[in-house]
Amino acid sequence: MTQPIRQWFLAHPRSIGETYPEHFGVALRFGITMVSGGLACLVHALVPALFERTGSTTVKRLYAEMVARQPGNIRPAHEEPHWQPEYEI
Repeated sequence: MTQPIRQWFLAHPRSIGETYPEHFGVALRFGITMVSGGLACLVHALVPALFERTGSTTVKRLYAEMVARQPGNIRPAHEEPHWQPEYEI
């Protein structure tokens, strides 16, 4: 029984150098941020004058944070000169 528990709850956090509570907190924060950004996009679809840059700002911020968490990364990808978004919401 302990093997499935380790596989489901501990293997991935350990593989990226985090404890389960650390990984839970980061993943929860990312998820809440994505949901709130998505809701802003839905409101923007109905009323284009609202939340004009919220979706793209949320995606860029989360992407930059995720890339910065990768081992060996010096600076976020969006700071690289060749990085350009193809589309902004």
